[in-house]
This record gives sequence, structure tokens and C-alpha cells, in this order.
Amino acid sequence: MLDLTFLKKKTNQIREDMFEMCVKAGDGHVTSCLSCAEIMTVLFYGGLINHDPKNPEWSERDRFILSKAQASPIFYSILADKGYFDKEEMNRFAQKDGIFGVHLQKTVPGAEISAGSLGHGFGLASGIALSAKLNRELHLTYALLGDGELYEGQVWETAMFASHHNLNNLVAIVDRNYQCTLDFTENLVELEPLDDKWKSFGWEVKRVDGHDLEELYNSLKWVRSRRSKKPLVIIADTVKGYGIDYLSCKPLWHGGTPIKDEDVKSSREDLQRSIQNG
Repeated sequence: MLDLTFLKKKTNQIREDMFEMCVKAGDGHVTSCLSCAEIMTVLFYGGLINHDPKNPEWSERDRFILSKAQASPIFYSILADKGYFDKEEMNRFAQKDGIFGVHLQKTVPGAEISAGSLGHGFGLASGIALSAKLNRELHLTYALLGDGELYEGQVWETAMFASHHNLNNLVAIVDRNYQCTLDFTENLVELEPLDDKWKSFGWEVKRVDGHDLEELYNSLKWVRSRRSKKPLVIIADTVKGYGIDYLSCKPLWHGGTPIKDEDVKSSREDLQRSIQNG
């Protein structure tokens, strides 16, 4: 049975853990992490991904590929909470003596790949899914992409490849927060109608509210038993910087972490307010 209270609590916890880790380091893509918190929570705390923190290389584990690798801090927060490594490591995020940097590194227990160049992770995810098909392995491969990432040609090459090979064991999730590095996506190069684009590439498409835990869960809970031969993409509409109004919907915060005292104070107050308001 879905425990929404528990999932909400975990979402708030990983948002706070991620934020404090980045503030301490003075680095990290905070707003990119905030927009995908519910997505990550549902996957890792909703019983959707098969994994084992005590055995990160378990052959039957589902593979999670963080293609929007700038959101690594929130992934690290989850891995620490799940017991993949000591939480003390979070104090050394982006430090010389730490085990992880700003972008995703495979050396971190629980991480499948190193990534940073956008589109790279999605291509690897399709290769992992194809390998599983050829070897008759039953695990699923999930790939989380950013919407700015969809400007990369490699993404659409991968979309064609996955459709051609009927990779119905591949689930792509697009964090559709409508922002990229310098501006809102629709001001740069329009991505909509995004549903139709994916459908034209031969994918099954679902669109959900990316901050609604129940809606996210219901869109994903059936993926292991679905009969379609098509790969699946979930387009999750989100808000960049969600939970911290001070940072939200401001593109120039894309690669930044609050450092100045007034920025940190305002951000913490906003985060606590959003948690209290549920």
C-alpha cells in the first residue's frame, strides 16, 4: 500500500539534506535537484526500483541512470540515506578528500555511470537495456533526463535506437521544469508539443504532475507488467527550484548554490515554510 505520508517526509528530508550539503560545499546545482525530488523519492522509496545497498553490484538490480548528472547531490543524499555509504561523506561533497564531486561519478557506490555531458547517460541507458534484452535479463533500466538536455541530438538518436529495438525495459523520465542554463526553454528553442515528439519517435508517452507523489507512483507502478513493445517515457511537469521560492523560476540560479548569508537565510526560510505547508 502506498504510504504518501512517508514519501512526503522522505521528499522533504532529501531536499534538506541536499541543500545543506551544497551550502556547506559552496557548490552544486541546487535548483536542478529541487525539481526532481519527488521523482527520485517515488523511485527509491516507493518500492519501484529493485536494489540492494549491501550489494550495489547485485546482478538482478534495476539500473538507474542519472542522465541529468548535475542533479547528483540529491542522488547522493538518497544513496547516503539508503546506506550505500556513511552519511559523513556528505560533509565532504565537492572536497578534495571526498568520494564524489559536483557531477555524477561511477566511483560512488550505487552510481552506475559517470556523467556530466548531457545526453550521454541516456545513450548508455539504452545500451544497458539492449544488453539486458539480449541476455534475457529481467531488470529494468530507468533514465532521468532534464528538459534542457533534450536539445542534444544524441537524445533523439537514442530515442530512435530504443524504439527500433523495442526496448520496453527502458523507462525515460523527463524532468520538465521549463528551464535550462540561461533562460526558459520556450524562449530559446521550443520543446512543445513534447508528447507528440516522443510519440513520433515510437515511444509510449505519459504526462504527469512531477510534484504529485501519488500521480508519479501510479504512472510507474505498472511498468514491470506492461505488454507494450515500446519504450516508455514519463514527462513530469515540474518547477525548477521547487520548495524554495527565493531560487525558483530564476534561470541564472541554474548552476549556483546560495553562498551569501542573506541568500542562505532566505532559502532556508522558504524551504522550511514549504515543508510546514505540506
